[in-house]
Amino acid sequence: MSGANLRPKLFAATTNVLILLCIMYALTYIDRNNVSTAAFVFKQDLHLTNTQVGLVFSAFAYPYLIFQIVGGWVSDRFGARLTLTVSALIWGIATLLTGKSNGLAGLLCARLLLGFGEGATFPTATRAMSDWLPAKKRGFGQGITHSSARLGNALTPPLVAWLIAVVTWRGSFIILGIISVAWAIAWGLYFRDDPASHPAITSSELEELPDYAAKEKRANKSVPWMSLTKRMLPVTAVYFCYAWTLWLYLAWIPSFFLHSYGLKLQDSALFSAGVFFAGVLGNTVGGMLSDRILARTGSRNKARRDLVIIGFLCSLACMLPLLFSHNLTGAAICLSLAFFFSEFTIGPMWAIPMDIAPRFAGSASGLMNTGTAFAAIISPLVFGFVIDKTGNWELPFIGSIGLLFAGAILAFWMKPDEALAGAELLDYAATEKAAV
Repeated sequence: MSGANLRPKLFAATTNVLILLCIMYALTYIDRNNVSTAAFVFKQDLHLTNTQVGLVFSAFAYPYLIFQIVGGWVSDRFGARLTLTVSALIWGIATLLTGKSNGLAGLLCARLLLGFGEGATFPTATRAMSDWLPAKKRGFGQGITHSSARLGNALTPPLVAWLIAVVTWRGSFIILGIISVAWAIAWGLYFRDDPASHPAITSSELEELPDYAAKEKRANKSVPWMSLTKRMLPVTAVYFCYAWTLWLYLAWIPSFFLHSYGLKLQDSALFSAGVFFAGVLGNTVGGMLSDRILARTGSRNKARRDLVIIGFLCSLACMLPLLFSHNLTGAAICLSLAFFFSEFTIGPMWAIPMDIAPRFAGSASGLMNTGTAFAAIISPLVFGFVIDKTGNWELPFIGSIGLLFAGAILAFWMKPDEALAGAELLDYAATEKAAV
């Protein structure tokens, strides 16, 4: 072992990598959702309609969709260190350019570039966790990182509202862009694709991790796209149903409180933050519970699929009162509970690509995350169009209720207990199952 292991350090190397990923998840959601809070200001400044604002929200998702799969393949081929460093530099610059936009065209171009930069991030992070986390902690790892994303959601409305008051809406994007570029530099300097090559890794940590060198040697470098796509298709469909509601929340919740209940921007931001904090708890609880069920039962169907079904059904049940009541406190409570149960499913969902295809976790998670990219394109536009036509801010939630119910049914076709067909991958999957 390197002499660096003898020096005292605050956290283990595996913990530091997880912390860096948590920060990244938070930053990606802050940078993609800051427009939701700033929309009330730049909509007036740039003379945009609700439909045009919805187009700005969804523009991010077109390249984001494309680079889910491309980015996942790149991370499997070139590693998470290079892929995430370049991706973060691109999305940081895109955030800076958003603050320089002078019209709809400029905003759309900046958001397209943001989607290009962020498209590879979650599949690549999943690949990094597949190498840096033991199988028994995958649910927790996915839960805590996505919990950080929801913490970013929760912080975004009050943070951006405060920055707008201090440095204008343009300055808020510039400051956030600089922070993202700083993260890219930190990741590139610290992370290593092979945990064994990291100067601060310990032998006790390596004993719990998958054998990176053996895994790379055993597995075919060519991604089995046909069989992998077939296995991931039900997972992608379920994730689309979840993501429809997610993007409705991310894009429109600040405006929902502001317009439907006549709140000021700062008050709307605080109510939105409260809803998103519920998602922080949901992600953490869901991921930890998934790992605990897996440890006790050895069944990935129970630990992953069944928790997704329960979360979907509870989330849609909590949304139903929104259709029959127009009470601010009641709406905030219902939305918070619905978001908690929706986010409760994330740890189990993102563990599934690592369960099915550990060697190709980047590509598999990229296929799954195309579901959220499709939803990100459609959901904000539909919400904006419905509001422009009806003026009813509760009406779009009917679509979310229906899709959550459909997702609960489709989840029965997900089979996380069955590894991707192929002797090499099945051998590796058996090794990981024995370690649980």
